Amino acid sequence: MPVTEFSTGEKYRYQCGFNSHFESEAVEGALPIGHNSPQQPPLGLYAEKLSGTAFTAPRHDNKQTWLYRILPSCAHPPYQPAPEGIAPELVRTESSKMHFIPNQLRWDPFSHDESKDHDFVSGLKLVAGAGDPTQKQGLGMYVYAAGRDMDEKTAYYSADGDLLIVPQEGDLDIRTEFGWLLVRQMEIAVIPRGVKYNVRLASGPARGYALELYEGHFNLPELGPIGSNGLANARDFMAPVANFTQDFGATAHEGVNCHIVTVKFNNALFQTTQAHTPFDVVAWQGNYYPYKYDLGRFNTIGTISFDHPDPSIFTVLSAPSSVPGTAVADFVIFPPRWLVGEDTFRPPWYHRNTMSEFMGLIRGGYDAKRGGAGGFVPGGASLHNVMSGHGPDAESHEGARAAKLEPVKVGSGSCAFMFESCLMVGVTEWGLRTCKKVQEGYSEESWGGVVTHFKLPEGKTVKSHLVE
Repeated sequence: MPVTEFSTGEKYRYQCGFNSHFESEAVEGALPIGHNSPQQPPLGLYAEKLSGTAFTAPRHDNKQTWLYRILPSCAHPPYQPAPEGIAPELVRTESSKMHFIPNQLRWDPFSHDESKDHDFVSGLKLVAGAGDPTQKQGLGMYVYAAGRDMDEKTAYYSADGDLLIVPQEGDLDIRTEFGWLLVRQMEIAVIPRGVKYNVRLASGPARGYALELYEGHFNLPELGPIGSNGLANARDFMAPVANFTQDFGATAHEGVNCHIVTVKFNNALFQTTQAHTPFDVVAWQGNYYPYKYDLGRFNTIGTISFDHPDPSIFTVLSAPSSVPGTAVADFVIFPPRWLVGEDTFRPPWYHRNTMSEFMGLIRGGYDAKRGGAGGFVPGGASLHNVMSGHGPDAESHEGARAAKLEPVKVGSGSCAFMFESCLMVGVTEWGLRTCKKVQEGYSEESWGGVVTHFKLPEGKTVKSHLVE
């Protein structure tokens, strides 16, 4: 049977809103009315429920979507372990233990050297992480570099968690079961656990960052005293409209013309082949779906009197832990913004944090870190683990300490981001050694030259209750 694609209009059409209940049909009348699973769904389709939470999760947390597809997802032969080497840095073995170290780390831009041989999935490299996907606890932090499209008849999904994608170079043309997402630099996308997708490169080789969330789902942070407006607005998140391919695989025989589906399951890869396309959803309705967001629409909040606010004020998305106010993962950005604080050290202050901070640079420069060779530059990253001290490098500190305090806009044309977690994260062997991108002497170069400004005033003595 010839492959025919159907859509409700142009390839990229979106519905707007975060955690909203949406419905979409590529063929009029494909969605049932009044019933989720009637005895005979319209157009001879199969009803299939995709659940992102337990059936009995509280209504405000419950995530589920009904898919109306040509053939159900279970219509395939058993999964088998994927061939060795398909994506070695996605697979965890006994020899790939995490290195938990307190040292501050920074990486040069991750390489494109072999990206021409990799698609998006095989180009994913696990840099750091913590937890266990079998317990639905923790997260993984990745970089990716891809030089080719995924094969047209392949699809991938993760049973381990939701994937937050942060492009740094190159546009991603992501086909999902729900429809298409075009994700460009300064946009992000979230692909929920279990959703099948295929990634094509819309503008040549691509590089970026990703976070896999094993625990829960991302939400918009509570605004508290900020009020009802600010940060990321729900209306600016975009979900795809239904788009499907009518490919029943009638010509498939003994693996010829078959579709390959790869699943990541407890950090191991499995594959099956099936005669029909996985992208056969004609209509869907629910609140569990992939989405994207334009970071340029983030409404930055800051101080207009004094002091530098906590970086939590820049949170776009948050995945809460069981401890109130504490996140398994926050996605935080540092976009262009005005600084006006009086008598204020304006860059981030020196600090030790109970949270781990993995930071990347999408474009431009970051005001608290030196750029250039051996510095913090686009495509690179840094990791400051739990309670490891960090802050501006010595040069940036001295500049900010002596700066004239007048209104100034920082970060024009730039955007840094942070994956922040309450967990102590380990670094993989690939991230620590194999990639050969760790900057030797990062700590010494950044803070070895910190100047002592303390001076005991003349005539002053040290007082102590221990001194008689």
